[in-house]
Amino acid sequence: MNILECKNLTKSYKKGHPVLAGLNLQIPAGRIVGLLGPNGCGKSTLIKLIAGLLQPDSGEISVGGHPIGAESNALISYLPERPYFSTNMKVSQLIEFFREFYADFDVQRAYKLLADLGIDPTAQLKTLSKGTKEKVQLILVMSRNAKLYLLDEPIAGVDPAAREYILSTIVSNYNPGASIVITTHLITDVEQVLDDFVFLGFGGQVLKAGNAEQTRNETGKSLDELFKEVFRC
Repeated sequence: MNILECKNLTKSYKKGHPVLAGLNLQIPAGRIVGLLGPNGCGKSTLIKLIAGLLQPDSGEISVGGHPIGAESNALISYLPERPYFSTNMKVSQLIEFFREFYADFDVQRAYKLLADLGIDPTAQLKTLSKGTKEKVQLILVMSRNAKLYLLDEPIAGVDPAAREYILSTIVSNYNPGASIVITTHLITDVEQVLDDFVFLGFGGQVLKAGNAEQTRNETGKSLDELFKEVFRC
């Protein structure tokens, strides 16, 4: 079963300038998928459409067989590109907020991940570095037992030393029957955890997609090398 299906999806911010134009995409359950493309190709727009934060001009989206709405939203755990919490809140208050708001939130998992990263739950967000704030937000998102995780640039704001741990945290802390969609421009760092990839071009067109390992074996090239070829970086 596909956990996510997008059919003929179109979205424009300006008349005649579509960000996405007739996009078709299917993601099976149990996969980690890299949504890769240059800035401005529509990656974040697509993630927001799936999360129900934007409305498409035309086309259909379904998550777990449900059209976008309350039922699909209950299956999605979404990490936006930028932190959005009040900086006056303590980390422990955010955990309590998530516990009350999401029935699938695992409090014990959240505190364990905080401890692993050495983050004080009593600290206020405003006292934390930008990278640590992003780690807190990722921990909250990955502590849900969702069916579809949408992670928009989850490692962009953290130091290289923390990226490997964060990626291993992503892999080891989600339901194996769920799927993860990761957008990133740091392909070399993230491709080690990807099952599948999608190269998204300008206008929201899928230029290349497939199984990551199979593609590397067939071409003898990394996804980063293929990306540079496709987009002539």
